[in-house]
Amino acid sequence: MLSHVTVGSNDLERARCFYDAVLAPLGILQRTVAPDGGPRALCWISRRSSVPRFYVYSPLDGRPAKAGNGSMIAFLAPSSDAVKAAWSAGMAHGGSDEGAPGERSRYGAGYFGAYLRDPDGNKIHVVYRGDLQRHEDSSQIPEPFR
Repeated sequence: MLSHVTVGSNDLERARCFYDAVLAPLGILQRTVAPDGGPRALCWISRRSSVPRFYVYSPLDGRPAKAGNGSMIAFLAPSSDAVKAAWSAGMAHGGSDEGAPGERSRYGAGYFGAYLRDPDGNKIHVVYRGDLQRHEDSSQIPEPFR
């Protein structure tokens, strides 16, 4: 469904340290971005697929990066332990707490997530979707989650 998601940063090295720490427990690794004449950028991809991609850019217009009000990026975790590890790593690398790891049963049975902000204020959600993991194919996914 998605090709890529992008957030802005005022300090790419700080963003690299933060996202390397948060995304490693999820199996999402940084890849090299070839210069293309645009702003400097960082990129992460899943071990399983080259898309979607997650990018962090210095803003093209040269103005300071700002977090979007109401914007959030949710990264899928392979387990609740990975959610905890990602949140803890983010907190240790300049993140701020927006909701500690825990069950979020109002979103579905087996939904386990955590919320934090990166050092630039972008809101990040790390989630294990146990509510969907139990279903072997999409025809078995309950209607509200399809």
